Amino acid sequence: MRNVYIAGVGMTRFGKWLDRNMKSLAAEAVNHALDDASLSKDDPTIAFVGNAAQGLITGQECVRGQVVLREMGIGGIPVVNVENACASSSTALHLAWQAVAGGFHECALVLGMEKLYSEDKRKTFAAFGAAVDVEFLASIKEMLKAQEKKAAEKGDAGAESGKSRSMFMDFYAMAARDHMSRYGTTKEQLAAVAAKNAFHGSLNPNAQYRESKTVAEVLASPLVAEPLTRLMCAPIGDGAAALVVVSGDFQKRFSTRGESPRPVRIAASVLRTGRDRQPDETDPVAEAARLAYEQAGLGPDDVNLAEVHDATAPAELIIMEELGFCAPGESGKLVEEGVTRLGGKRPVNTSGGLIARGHPVGATGAAQIYELTEQLRGRCGARQVAHARVALAENAGGAVRADPAAVAIHILTV
Repeated sequence: MRNVYIAGVGMTRFGKWLDRNMKSLAAEAVNHALDDASLSKDDPTIAFVGNAAQGLITGQECVRGQVVLREMGIGGIPVVNVENACASSSTALHLAWQAVAGGFHECALVLGMEKLYSEDKRKTFAAFGAAVDVEFLASIKEMLKAQEKKAAEKGDAGAESGKSRSMFMDFYAMAARDHMSRYGTTKEQLAAVAAKNAFHGSLNPNAQYRESKTVAEVLASPLVAEPLTRLMCAPIGDGAAALVVVSGDFQKRFSTRGESPRPVRIAASVLRTGRDRQPDETDPVAEAARLAYEQAGLGPDDVNLAEVHDATAPAELIIMEELGFCAPGESGKLVEEGVTRLGGKRPVNTSGGLIARGHPVGATGAAQIYELTEQLRGRCGARQVAHARVALAENAGGAVRADPAAVAIHILTV
């Protein structure tokens, strides 16, 4: 297979954009990515468009990518719509990587987009609720109600699942309680993750939240589902991110156009899904990481920085262990010691992560790659990681039984 590069990146600021439609957000991200690569709208010969929930939020189904790209003057090329829960645009990148690496295309456009915020929050939470096996939804809700009843007896139930919060917050809360019980992880360590990411987000002009928070402020924020407080959870928002993916030959031919930035190579692209497995068998994130390291010829110790799917603070801790950054149960100490903060040995979520940068579901995977590409180019200003050469993105989405429905891992190098 051929080497594949990211030649251009672009994204909108994430936020609650009630006054903007999907076409506007998508056009901003795509135009920025094409300009960044010094390319025109005529250069990509295929487009992969990741989106998870537009059909449920706005009613636009079937031709989401074609609708937004045609509006900005891109047509005539194959447009592949990719819906894969929170991993929609990282899946789109995986498909673009395959198309270019396999020699079928020289230049591919990847777009991740989402309009998730609604004044009717139940509509948004219903979209999250659709990312599970809906035939088992009733039994899932009964299980969550039982959990809520136990929590209510302790006086720490938080709001009702599915109405004032996504049911995924309950899944993460259960995972957090298990991690705390098994390894002694503390609520203060969870808050330290959120405070770190809020600090990183304060340095990112594209972040939805740009205010630093202390551990005390995180702990004092309203309870969502024990032990999660509001500031430990990713917000709901809108946004778009785009990537231009090219072959090495294409990059060389067009690198003389304008002031093209340093190309970033996709050293590994892996997509996995969960399965029915025994408790002692490898989970899908760890398995995807193993395959990605093998494909790149690298290991966890080679990674200089990472963007991971911190839909909640405990998720970041668990993922760091699954990626091999530390032994099980040791991730809380890494955060406390500043290892994962800017200036530490391996910064995690320098963009602010989902918690601060935001989580417009279909745009999240591409936004992670935007951040890592800019870091490897040395263009991140106050949040720049010194001497960054290897970066990893982990993006997961949906759930079937106990496992993520989709897990994508990309390793980028310069």
